[in-house]
Amino acid sequence: MPSPPLPALPCGRFAPSPTGPLHPGSLVAALGSWLMARRAGGQWRVRIEDVDRAREVAGAARAQLAMLRACGLDWDGEVVRQSARDAHYQRALDRLLADGHAFVCHCSRSALAAVGGVHRGPCVATGPRPDPAIRLRVAPGTRIAFDDRLRGRIEQDLWADVGDFVLRRADGLWAYQLAVVVDDADQGVTEVVRGADLLDSTPRQILLQRLLGLPTPRHVHLPLLRDAAGRKLSKSLGAAALDPAEPLPALRAAWHALGQAPLPADALETWRAQALARFDPARIPTDDAPWCVAHWTRSPA
Repeated sequence: MPSPPLPALPCGRFAPSPTGPLHPGSLVAALGSWLMARRAGGQWRVRIEDVDRAREVAGAARAQLAMLRACGLDWDGEVVRQSARDAHYQRALDRLLADGHAFVCHCSRSALAAVGGVHRGPCVATGPRPDPAIRLRVAPGTRIAFDDRLRGRIEQDLWADVGDFVLRRADGLWAYQLAVVVDDADQGVTEVVRGADLLDSTPRQILLQRLLGLPTPRHVHLPLLRDAAGRKLSKSLGAAALDPAEPLPALRAAWHALGQAPLPADALETWRAQALARFDPARIPTDDAPWCVAHWTRSPA
């Protein structure tokens, strides 16, 4: 089924999880998203993805917002917090259940592991559980294709590769896939610019958008920063936090990670203006090359 049209005004977003301070990989995603939205004369919104309360680090969201402000990455409207949006997700889930697209699943992880770890078709549960999950029903042959503005045509066989995926977890928490789809629609997001680690999630989100009658944003999946071992640079691997008292070196490094030509400015406001004027999306690399964590510069070939 075709998606409804997107809003006319371009709108990007940055949606960090509050599990630690902003790190270099997050800043690459934030800067790329901000530049693309502002370059198109559009809006840019910020959302705190805190549905998993157990993983939230106290003060992390405040520190992330402070770093964005220090970098001059201004946003439009109020900061949205997923933890305050349960009713919105419940309405979407109720619709999917009523339309027969979602179902209650009593399968345990061990039961699914015995059949390859992917839920397809009838449940394999041996009996009811007091804490069932709710999954989206993915029909055999369901394939989703979309055009990523950086990586070209992407296609995934959702039934074969993903199966029936979780919308609400057995512990009662909302799954990322449902929450992000509802939030993007409610915030009027038209441009999803984020790291390539989320590329695999996009077909699931597009399927949900179609079933809920929501518009599908345009997508750009940026290259990831990786450490010397080739692992995605992240808070879980001890990626260094950024210094809001001296944001320009971090911005220069993020700009370089986006494949852009060096800028001469030494002052933050001047650099920011030059970046907006000279940003060229065609220069963004598609490879996830290794990066030196200590100096945050591309490692020698």
